Amino acid sequence: MVNIAIFASGGGSNAAELIRRFNGHSLISIQLIVCNKKGAGVIDIASREGIEVLFIDRSFFYQSNQILNVLKNKKIDFIVLAGFLWLIPEYLITTFPDKIFNIHPSLLPKYGGKGMYGHFVHEAVKANGEKETGLTIHLVNQKYDEGKILFQAACPISKDMTSDQIAGEVLKLEHLHYATVIENYIALSVSKGLVNAN
Repeated sequence: MVNIAIFASGGGSNAAELIRRFNGHSLISIQLIVCNKKGAGVIDIASREGIEVLFIDRSFFYQSNQILNVLKNKKIDFIVLAGFLWLIPEYLITTFPDKIFNIHPSLLPKYGGKGMYGHFVHEAVKANGEKETGLTIHLVNQKYDEGKILFQAACPISKDMTSDQIAGEVLKLEHLHYATVIENYIALSVSKGLVNAN
């Protein structure tokens, strides 16, 4: 199996969808949820599914590389960010080159960068009168939302839609595509011998 750790900060709807899609999968197994926010909804989801949760704080994440020991012990091959709001430190990117996924609720490079997440993105999209928005799935590098783009999907929006309605349309796309893009990328990586299934 190829083992995944999901990093999440919030309610966990994308994490829940990934868990649902990969439950009983022939190749991919979710072994760990890493969370930086006490009381986040993703914790309840992980508990229901019997997936271990690791709580982290800033000092643990940025001032040490102890998380590498945890990921190694769990034999983690890929990291999936699902609403995780902290910048990934360089030591993790170096250890998992081209093996960290992120999903962003806009058509990058539009509406990306530090501070552009969640409702901030959708409010900016509405304020600028965009006629479409969407999602971007990309690999993670040292800068917010600037890694290699793997996939984008767009949806039309109208000027009378609220930012919450825009968010709802984008979330549908996220749930539809994120797991599939990850699955295809991992399968290709295994077939090329870039990762060994444990």
